[in-house]
Amino acid sequence: MIGSVHRSQVSQGPFPLAREGYALIATSAFATAVFAIMGLSVPAVFSLMVTFFLGFFFRDPERIIPNENGVVVSPADGRVVDVDIVQGGHFAPEKMLKISIFMSLLNVHVNRIPFEGKVTEIFYHPGKFFPANRDKASADNERNVICMEMDGGRKLVVVQIAGLIARRIVCRVCKGDYLMRGERFGIICFGSRLDVYLPPDTRPAVVVGDKVRAGTSAIGYVT
Repeated sequence: MIGSVHRSQVSQGPFPLAREGYALIATSAFATAVFAIMGLSVPAVFSLMVTFFLGFFFRDPERIIPNENGVVVSPADGRVVDVDIVQGGHFAPEKMLKISIFMSLLNVHVNRIPFEGKVTEIFYHPGKFFPANRDKASADNERNVICMEMDGGRKLVVVQIAGLIARRIVCRVCKGDYLMRGERFGIICFGSRLDVYLPPDTRPAVVVGDKVRAGTSAIGYVT
């Protein structure tokens, strides 16, 4: 039961789009106009379809962020593909609760912070581009790791992972930033995965197969 809610921090206007899509959408729309003026109907229709797809892919809707004490929200839209206690790896030597979310091409790809805290480290790992719904994507694929410290000194790690089609990871935050739950922090283009590492005593609120929405769906509760 959600005690209270708040809207995400930045108003997106009447046509909410992630800014990373502006140039691509504008270029595709311009190409559509040029083909239409030249009377090239087939390229014009194809380019128009691409423009609509890009607008759909880069959509960035407002979300109602739950404000219940201890709630951890999903960092991404998609399907839960893993919930397990694992070793945190080089970014956290202790065991942590790992929750993985796979984003298909049809999902909103804007990423949001699961829980408020301060960014302590950000580091990028080059890697491969295996399908993001496979377990080995967490360890082998190109990824961007954001380490955070929650109030009380507990660790939170969010990992943006590229997939088979995704070739661009965007992270909008910097070391030292204090981020709020549900705040936008990046995007991955196109089709990808988010891994979240939480304290091991976090109570998970999802199971494998659940569908979640970034900034809105509760995936766990920290104690």
